[in-house]
Amino acid sequence: MTSSIADMLAVARTALERYHDVTVDDDGALTFAHGGVVCALQGLDLEDGLPVLNLTCVVAWDLPAESDVPSQVALGLGEGLFGTARVIRGDAGWDVTWRYAFPASGLDEKAMGTLLMLVVSGASSLRAALQPE
Repeated sequence: MTSSIADMLAVARTALERYHDVTVDDDGALTFAHGGVVCALQGLDLEDGLPVLNLTCVVAWDLPAESDVPSQVALGLGEGLFGTARVIRGDAGWDVTWRYAFPASGLDEKAMGTLLMLVVSGASSLRAALQPE
């Protein structure tokens, strides 16, 4: 892991710890949960000089196979500005993830926290829309 990625993850960890319990995995990835959504934040060098953070959130899993989850998601259910939903047919039904990758070099703690909360709130909104009480 380059120092730039390590620095970005350190800023992200500090920002996230204002809101969540954060675990640091052996590879440096950060994991946390927001509104029932489990998230993992990883850093990588997309290209030399272009370090990025990639946030992946598990929105829902094993949703009923007979439900029309792909159409609901495609029509903008729980739509957010920061992130992309993906629907996958698993053995036990539909699984839904939310992903967002962004260059984060130079973001301070406040900006990083704002951006990350915008992303995970989109994932949580989608979860709430897919699993109404």
